[in-house]
Amino acid sequence: MASASDRNPIIIGGLPSQVPDFDPEETQEWLDSLDAAVDERGRERARYLMLRLIERAREKRVAVPEMRSTDYVNTIPTKSEPFFPGNEEIERKILNATRWNAAVMVSRAQRPGIGVGGHIATFASSASLYDVGFNHFFRGKDEGDGGDQVFFQGHASPGIYARAFLLDRLGEQHLDGFRQEKSKAPYGLSSYPHPRLMPDFWEFPTVSMGLGPIGAIYQARMNRYMHARGIADTSKSHVWAFLGDGEMDEPESLGQLTLAAREGLDNLTFVVNCNLQRLDGPVRGNGKIIQELESVFRGAGWNVIKLIWDRTWDPLLAQDRDGILVNKMNTTPDGQFQTYATESGAYIREHFFGDDHRLRAMVEHMTDDQILHLGRGGHDHRKIYAAYKAAVEHKGQPTVILAKTIKGWTLGPNFEGRNATHQMKKLTVDDLKRFRDRLHLPISDKELESGLPPYYHPGRDSEEIQYMHDRRKGLGGYVPTRVVRSKPLPLPDDKTYATVKKGSGQQSIATTMAFVRLLKDLMRDKEIGKRFVLIAPDEYRTFGMDSFFPSAKIYNPLGQQYEAVDRDLLLAYKEAPNGQMLHDGISEAGCTASLIAAGSAYATHGEPLIPVYVFYSMFGFQRTGDQFWQMADQLARGFVLGATAGRTTLTGEGLQHADGHSQLLASTNPGCVAYDPAFGYEIAHIVKDGLRRMYGGSEEHPHGEDVFYYLTVYNEPIQHPAEPENVDVEGILKGVYRFSEGTGGAVPAQILASGVALPWAIEAQKMLAEEWNVKADVWSATSWNELRREAVACEEHNLLHPEEEQRVPYVTRKLAGAQGPFVAVSDWMRSVPDQIARWVPGTYQSLGADGFGFADTRGAARRFFHIDAQSIVVAVLTELAREGKVDRSVLKQAIDRYQLLDVSAADPGVAGGDA
Repeated sequence: MASASDRNPIIIGGLPSQVPDFDPEETQEWLDSLDAAVDERGRERARYLMLRLIERAREKRVAVPEMRSTDYVNTIPTKSEPFFPGNEEIERKILNATRWNAAVMVSRAQRPGIGVGGHIATFASSASLYDVGFNHFFRGKDEGDGGDQVFFQGHASPGIYARAFLLDRLGEQHLDGFRQEKSKAPYGLSSYPHPRLMPDFWEFPTVSMGLGPIGAIYQARMNRYMHARGIADTSKSHVWAFLGDGEMDEPESLGQLTLAAREGLDNLTFVVNCNLQRLDGPVRGNGKIIQELESVFRGAGWNVIKLIWDRTWDPLLAQDRDGILVNKMNTTPDGQFQTYATESGAYIREHFFGDDHRLRAMVEHMTDDQILHLGRGGHDHRKIYAAYKAAVEHKGQPTVILAKTIKGWTLGPNFEGRNATHQMKKLTVDDLKRFRDRLHLPISDKELESGLPPYYHPGRDSEEIQYMHDRRKGLGGYVPTRVVRSKPLPLPDDKTYATVKKGSGQQSIATTMAFVRLLKDLMRDKEIGKRFVLIAPDEYRTFGMDSFFPSAKIYNPLGQQYEAVDRDLLLAYKEAPNGQMLHDGISEAGCTASLIAAGSAYATHGEPLIPVYVFYSMFGFQRTGDQFWQMADQLARGFVLGATAGRTTLTGEGLQHADGHSQLLASTNPGCVAYDPAFGYEIAHIVKDGLRRMYGGSEEHPHGEDVFYYLTVYNEPIQHPAEPENVDVEGILKGVYRFSEGTGGAVPAQILASGVALPWAIEAQKMLAEEWNVKADVWSATSWNELRREAVACEEHNLLHPEEEQRVPYVTRKLAGAQGPFVAVSDWMRSVPDQIARWVPGTYQSLGADGFGFADTRGAARRFFHIDAQSIVVAVLTELAREGKVDRSVLKQAIDRYQLLDVSAADPGVAGGDA
């Protein structure tokens, strides 16, 4: 026995060692009993007794520390497995037909002249995992609610199509249109789950690895949020996420596990298909990915169910009195298990069982073929059913099922467990014959030898197909299915927008604050106010949104169980179980996942939500651009606010906060409608139109348009003018309108500006008139992106319809009567305004904040990038000189007068303005 001085005086394996001992005599008896068990029965027996004591302690609700890792065996022992309610023989036949059709579909897609590929090994490994879910767990939407939300692993899509084929949801033409969406339209099938491409079938895009896990977590959380706020009854909905063990290396896969545990999301189950392989090699060749993931998930507070061995191992484990078999399982690395999946029974006998006489004795009665077919738990329907049932019945925690499988299972020796399996797309005739025999399908050699391999369907009236339909009927309909049941929302009248249209008077406010003022009025609306979902990554105060705390409150399912440190303040931090604001911490990825879940609630649950996600613009499209693409794919809607925008507005923040390119990145997303407004009244019209397009419905889009709005707003305080009379609303919405005609000077010119640059343009307009005899009009370019998008559409139409009247882009028509050169300026890199250059009817020059940002005053930064008012003046004069309308000598005069080459000579500008 170790002396006290030999022990760690603080913590031993997570156990406190300084708790006072009030009965040392009794304690010593327990310790002596343990010593005796070790000495007389051995360490393995003592270990078993300890584990049973821990198990019993938990049953008695004695708080004992969670073990980070358990033995490499099934969590649910054989004796605890529930009755399996299905017909396993029929389900095996169904699965065999599904396996065949999935593989044949991909193989046929690789035929000469097509060659579009596909993946067959992922579904081959996870087919049983899906089949048990389809037959016994996944709820459909026929009951009128959202059913279950199932995030299918992207590379497994062929299997989902194959099952839909058996159910007559898809025909042979569809399967032959796999990955040929346009050339085989309307029968083409998307390569992966893409709701935008198949809006009646898929619900959740998942193939960008890592986005499925984080999306599932926040979908489960959104279900609870909607239920707590009385918007939809989601109590029956369960979220299932099917993931790969290699995929778990993505930061988004594991980054938000604690949120799910912290909020007790027992409506969420992860099923991790642990086939031990990445795309082209082992996940953990020298380690054990299941053990590693078990530790991670347990540490994060999840319920963990390991599903490692199938029923053929049960007799061997039952006779493992010394624990030698379990020890062998514990110590064999994944790389070796992958090798066993490709070797013979004799090899496994020699290398797995052969190094200990007790192991050899266990299997001496078994043939090599029986040893070869000792299987993995992820292929055993009964074991899978037990794991799923335990998961959905577990309360208080999310559950992860770590299911061990073989990649390419049943596809034959050329596929199973091979490193190259993920990229293998075509089955040879010999592969097909072996595959057919393995699945016991009535397909002749002649059918396999003459042309393309056939699909297999047992017949609409067959026992198998009727069984499938009956199971889906009992579970509420077919999965996956996307249904849009929501109705257009009654939208606020013009009075709601009146305040922000009045301008700010003598007060200087940032456009961020102008938006917040409008949002406050929108949230007061009796019809749609409750549907707004506010989302921010720990920056509500920065954006001036702390004013919402007392009324809207921050969502927390546990409420606020503490006295807030700022409780005496008017705008104190306030949490509530029915709170409207989502405060997801410092996680743009988590916030964007919330945005997507809320923005697609109109389809998922038939109840539209209006998410408003506000964040530092630099940390939006750049940091989570993949998720914004996912948002567009999922047909989600809502408002995205890139606040504290621009490259020169965040004084002192430096390079990583200075955003000069998010508008350019937004332009690459076809589902994103992006604006860079300058004043409050512009924001009012943009938001009003956004609500109309996304939530109002029209003859063309009865359920609203599948777009989302991105507005860049700033933190620099300026005076906002009132909305002009007869304001050009069409121009605001389409992307450009004349804000101010030049009133002085004689030589005409045009200045186009967006966002925070519009005040500089107005100042330059005045300087040009008073100092250089130039009459410059100022245009507000509310959306360079939308102008370009419309112009490209015009050119596309003209290209394909030369016999029709040729369309003229809006920007060309709008600027047609304007005289003089055009100078464009913004706080973005030049590529943003350069998007419209080819359609501007005249000489065009742009100014922009190209390069890296840095920390300095606003004035110095703008002088450095040459986008301030003085630089605009020189740019206009330069273009006029190029056209011969002013003498070139004035250029040097202007540069010297304004000291453009001296950054320190610039007016520092207005400081502050966090919101």
